[in-house]
Amino acid sequence: MEKKSYKNLEERVWNTDACSGCGACIAVCPADALYYREGDSHPVSFGYCKQETDNVPCGACYEVCPRVPEKSVTVDAIGDYLSLFGAKSTKDSPLYQSGGAVTAILAHGLENNLIDAVVTVTEDRWLKKPESTLITSTGEILSYAGSRYSWYTPVLSALKTAVLERKYRAVAVVGVPCAVSALRLMKESDNDLIQPYARAIRLIIGLFCTEIFDYHLFIEGMKEKMQAEPWDITRMDIKGGLIIEREGFIPEKIDLSSLSFCVRKGCHICRDFTAIDADISAGSMGTPDGYTTLIVRTPVGKGFLDSAVRAGSVILADNVSPDPIISHAKKKSEMNRLPQDTTRA
Repeated sequence: MEKKSYKNLEERVWNTDACSGCGACIAVCPADALYYREGDSHPVSFGYCKQETDNVPCGACYEVCPRVPEKSVTVDAIGDYLSLFGAKSTKDSPLYQSGGAVTAILAHGLENNLIDAVVTVTEDRWLKKPESTLITSTGEILSYAGSRYSWYTPVLSALKTAVLERKYRAVAVVGVPCAVSALRLMKESDNDLIQPYARAIRLIIGLFCTEIFDYHLFIEGMKEKMQAEPWDITRMDIKGGLIIEREGFIPEKIDLSSLSFCVRKGCHICRDFTAIDADISAGSMGTPDGYTTLIVRTPVGKGFLDSAVRAGSVILADNVSPDPIISHAKKKSEMNRLPQDTTRA
């Protein structure tokens, strides 16, 4: 079968507003020809392509895109899983989102050489602006706990640094559902150009996600709605709405529908709330305050969680109520529809 190039990706994904912005295509492009320009909703090309320009078979960017029709799947509520837990870190931190279980699992993995790097999202604590980054120490992972995945950044773009430049061979990645689906496509690909990524990705942690906001539009909206600057915000969480905490103010809950102006276009066709392609999915819905909901989906995910529990890094509890998770997942799946022949989350 003839391999498809970025031109096909441009036609079927970028130009149809289906791009998720995950950054997978940027990571795997062997020519480093794809990149994001500030303000664009999808990647662009420098104009060079191994396949288009030199007629050298490639197809890497198209193969890892979670939004192309050929890779479509039907999302069934919260997907298959092995177990469902409430969990929290045994160490407290004011930076933790919910129970800090994800941070604890990753810190344990780094401390015990189960992983040697983590691709994740960090943020400028003053401007709250996110960026994709590579973390290799426990201190770093703890200092960036609670970084915002509510704002768009092509998280997987840092994979190239981890896999090809730094040569790490046991990488954990934390991402929202679209990025997680791209990672699973990498793991399952038989393309020689993608194999280094398939071998290096050891753990995939997916985060519950309703939608992702454009950072600049969101900040402008907060200035207008709340007269708040980014540095005024001390904490944000999505739990039945967007909860924003500011020093000296009562926490405010904003209806997500009022933020539709800053939601990425690609989010309107996403039907996956719980990151069904992850090894472990995590979120704050379905458990009491102070706990993280963990959906353990694969033996790999179970192994990492069991190891963290045995080491005393994570405490588990049977305090999960799956009904609100299932209800929200079904609602998202029913509301969002992909254009034409595509049905992928």
